[in-house]
Amino acid sequence: MKRLFTAILLCLASPALAEEPQILQVSTQKIGAAWRFSVTLQHPDTGWAHYADGWRVLDMQGKELGLRNLAHPHEQEQPFTRSLGGIVLPAGTTQVQVQARCLVDSWASETFIVDLK
Repeated sequence: MKRLFTAILLCLASPALAEEPQILQVSTQKIGAAWRFSVTLQHPDTGWAHYADGWRVLDMQGKELGLRNLAHPHEQEQPFTRSLGGIVLPAGTTQVQVQARCLVDSWASETFIVDLK
């Protein structure tokens, strides 16, 4: 009986399953030699202790090409879009990945593939 009670307490004390930030859409615009990325994210922000705090553009091998930090939670604005310009991509790049980050759970396991036109 004591083991059952301990097991129940451990289950109740475990943190709830975290929800990674989701990238819903990415739009791009080429401006001269650089690119501007606008990324729409959704995440169940709960305040300053837990919110989507950034996203990054990666090449297809995982090298970071640009990073957009998000400085505050967006509890009342879901989903939301933020942009980052001035990203210079290597010549011949036809695809990139975008990956979102959460303050608590770090980088999302999934990336969003973007075909560049």
